[in-house]
Amino acid sequence: MNEASSRTLSHADLLQLKRWNTPTIYNGWEQITQHDRTRDGINLEETRDFMPQMGPMVGYAVTVVVEPSNPAHKNHTGAPAEYRRYLASMPGPKIVVVQDLDKPRVIGSLWGEVNANTHRALGCVGTITDGAIRDVDEMTNAGFKALARRLCVGHAWVTPVRWGCPVEVFGQRIEPGQLIHADKHGFLAVPLADEARLLEAARFMDANECNTVIPAARGAAGKPYEQVLAEMDAAGVAFRDAAKQKFSRGGEW
Repeated sequence: MNEASSRTLSHADLLQLKRWNTPTIYNGWEQITQHDRTRDGINLEETRDFMPQMGPMVGYAVTVVVEPSNPAHKNHTGAPAEYRRYLASMPGPKIVVVQDLDKPRVIGSLWGEVNANTHRALGCVGTITDGAIRDVDEMTNAGFKALARRLCVGHAWVTPVRWGCPVEVFGQRIEPGQLIHADKHGFLAVPLADEARLLEAARFMDANECNTVIPAARGAAGKPYEQVLAEMDAAGVAFRDAAKQKFSRGGEW
């Protein structure tokens, strides 16, 4: 994948995608994708959002592999500078996706106050790492969001081992340059073929819920249950009909 030329969404599009949570983006994505909605794109293992108050993050994957337990990697003293130059060459906004080879015995972190500020200065908005983070308050202050496996206290022997390669985190393979939407629920790594229609699909399905099944439930006060159930049934039909007319799929209702 050519990480720069393959991008189909503008920065304005990304800002609009950021207005919804990741489940809402998923609801749109499942209408347009040919991929397996139960397996592809989403994290298959539990993630933890350590800055939920920051809301969703949206960006393109920059990938890196670390192995904090292995001191031999420190022999490549030029790796951090080479990695930063690669990072700076990629257009943003960027989400750094880190595969930790020590998983599940995570002992050290690439992340802390210094690296959060360094990456923020180079156009990154956050990270997804199947390892650990530390300095969580300082990372938050830097405006750098993190989804991770856990917290830890040290960095051990951490240094970039390789970068710009496919990685696997939380049971999902992620390619460099792949569009990612992530929040406290987890993440969606969008297949390239689905980028162009993602915003339209998410916007439509969100409006479809607001026009049908949500008001049927929120307007139930004071009505007999038989009437409420009938209105819910009708709303579900309207929801499915609208989705089928737009995408030839029915959606969850």
